[in-house]
Amino acid sequence: MSDLHYLTIAEAAQRIAARDLSPVDLTCAFLDRIAAVDGALNSFIAVTADLALAAARQTEAEIMAGRHRGPLHGVPYALKDIYDTGGIATTGHSARCKDRIPVGDAPVVARLREAGGVLLGKLATHEFATGGPSWDLPWPPARNPWDLTRFPGGSSSGSGAAVAAGLAPGAMGSDTGGSIRLPAAFCGTAGIKPTYGRVSKRGVLPLSFTLDNAGPLAWTVEDCAIMLQAIAGHDSLDPASAEVPVPDYGASLRQGVKGLRIGLVRHWYETEGRATAEVVAAMDTTAEVLRSLGAEVREVTLRPLAEYQSCMRLITLSESFSIHGDRLREHPGDYGEVFRYRIIPGAFVPATDYVQALRQQRILAQGMFDALLEVDALITASTWGEAPVMAAMRAEANFASPPLTNPFNVSQLPTLSLCNGFSANGLPLSLQIAGRAFDEATVFRIGHAYEAATSWRAQRPAVPSTPVRDTPVDQAAPPPAEATRAIYAALATQAALPLDARQFAQACEAIPHVEAMGAVMPRTLPFGAELATTFAFDGE
Repeated sequence: MSDLHYLTIAEAAQRIAARDLSPVDLTCAFLDRIAAVDGALNSFIAVTADLALAAARQTEAEIMAGRHRGPLHGVPYALKDIYDTGGIATTGHSARCKDRIPVGDAPVVARLREAGGVLLGKLATHEFATGGPSWDLPWPPARNPWDLTRFPGGSSSGSGAAVAAGLAPGAMGSDTGGSIRLPAAFCGTAGIKPTYGRVSKRGVLPLSFTLDNAGPLAWTVEDCAIMLQAIAGHDSLDPASAEVPVPDYGASLRQGVKGLRIGLVRHWYETEGRATAEVVAAMDTTAEVLRSLGAEVREVTLRPLAEYQSCMRLITLSESFSIHGDRLREHPGDYGEVFRYRIIPGAFVPATDYVQALRQQRILAQGMFDALLEVDALITASTWGEAPVMAAMRAEANFASPPLTNPFNVSQLPTLSLCNGFSANGLPLSLQIAGRAFDEATVFRIGHAYEAATSWRAQRPAVPSTPVRDTPVDQAAPPPAEATRAIYAALATQAALPLDARQFAQACEAIPHVEAMGAVMPRTLPFGAELATTFAFDGE
């Protein structure tokens, strides 16, 4: 496509470096695109047009003066609205923070600015990066550009929608249980969850201290590599940041997959789960494409999916409630209903279950590390099927049907989602590629080879300009069972949660899922099974 707003980062960078494309013209093209279609898409919370144009003019002057900084110089991008931006509101898509103006930038934002990127604005997200599509917040939920009635994935919903629709060539997201990879999957983009510690989390609104990751979404694997190159690296003020050298991701990007050993984790989505026939077929075809390119693809069996999902959920519930619990008790109206539904069950996770989940995380991660001694990377499906109808989604579904992305948060390994086909309804399908710790380069290498061998990047959504008017499903839960009503009421009292009748019914619906997750955790572990968060200081 010849439209400037459909240029990839790599394409735009090449033209800007050759002085064949003005950063100002490129920025204007994206601002015009946002004005034309985002009224229906709702991907942006705030568009910083004046600041973007000023930055574009500055980058153009620098480039014309021979001070070219690299592939992001003069290229626009957008931020999920959980990244602190000095002087620009960072709201978490929540009424609680609608007037929150940070005094400084998150390190990721500072690095993107240093690379010469041009900030277009702040993007929609699920409230505080969890929950789901919610209609009772100050801003509407983002829509899927392939079908405005469908879910764009979350929690980096605006990031996936904006990139797919050509409103930004790249965007920052975050990923605690799949929140980069799921929007990438449902919106048909690429998205990388880096190794835990590869990218600074400082200045990013937290959800789970143990599992949060910052990473980019873009139209191609190469563009994700370009963005990660700019933001990766040690941050001495972030206690989770890893002091590990960052390689040149472009150096190995085009080396192909010949001779690589790739493990196909089929049992998660075909035996243990309920992926659609279209997902299964797309994964089979993906394996054949990789074999045709010279890779050895063999099936690999890992621990049951439910173990990873329960571990991830117990950790996230506990930590997110520790962040928001006091405010929820005192000012529940500061939050949306879907967020409350998802966070309040964290009050009912026993401390023993949280600790066991942290101990089990280390065991599960080690099992995946061991599997990656036999193969160079793992592939599996990103989702169970095509994007669901958004207005029909209930908050309870995230407990009842956790996503396929959770295992790689538990293991903390770098994982890429990218398009591997389309459903009969014309909606994107997607695979995940996971690699060894801090080996994003191999993950990118495999993803780029697959992308170059297939035609999926030639298809873009035709985004309507007319908004959809739909009625979201009522989040009301059924009345609590008499057998458990008193028990759960006592738990709510113990947790000092002043729940009204509707909130109490929702909690009663969610608590059995929490109890089931706890039941998956082993009751006994070896005495030496340390927490995944245990660390040791280097000796002098």
